[in-house]
Amino acid sequence: MLASQVVSVNGSKFAFYKLSLIWPNSVCKITTCKAPIPTYFTIHGLWPTFGNDIPVPPYDPASNKCNPNPTSPDDIVGKLAPIKDKLDKKWPNLWVRKINVDFWKIQWQHHGMCSDYPRDPLDYFKDTLNLAQSNRFDPFKALGVQPSDQTPHQLNTLLENVHKNFGAYPQITCSMPQKGILLLKEIRFCLKRTKKTPPSVVQNCPTRVGDRCTNPRTDYVWLRATPSIFGPHNVTSDLLAST
Repeated sequence: MLASQVVSVNGSKFAFYKLSLIWPNSVCKITTCKAPIPTYFTIHGLWPTFGNDIPVPPYDPASNKCNPNPTSPDDIVGKLAPIKDKLDKKWPNLWVRKINVDFWKIQWQHHGMCSDYPRDPLDYFKDTLNLAQSNRFDPFKALGVQPSDQTPHQLNTLLENVHKNFGAYPQITCSMPQKGILLLKEIRFCLKRTKKTPPSVVQNCPTRVGDRCTNPRTDYVWLRATPSIFGPHNVTSDLLAST
């Protein structure tokens, strides 16, 4: 087993974090979301990741005791009370009939318990909030687009924009609500793991595309699809209604 994949009671030997941000306009094209749908990127999570881009598996006392005695997911709710209002806005559970607290518990169990914050959920969520709310990690600024953008962009152009504006390549994932339509679903910024928290040193993400996006040079991606025809994409007016 590679050294970068070793997990022990001394902590996960992961290499970097992924700050994953969701674009609700795209996600809510493929699932039923609560109203109103946010018009800004929301947080999916801050994920410890091995150097080969495999996520650290969720904490398990039998098979993955990555940290000794981490805080239980059921015990984080009270600890998050000081920042609950901010979490409700920036880190919501978008799905209808799902509550925000359940989303936070899942993110803590899957990622926080094996992070550098195993017994400090307040700082884990607070630091993730601060990263996501900073101008440095503004997806629109990094991508070089506006929230109201209604044109398809070559995926490689978006990746290069982020590299130029942000200083490192991200990972961009896509959804496909209709055949031939790729929507930007998430952008993930990668940060090196250091001895200090919060993570602050950016790095290139090892894998630059994901989900339904596969080829940066041939994939064209929308933030907001319009019922228009674009030659290379054969997008017809009856595929998607604009929002």
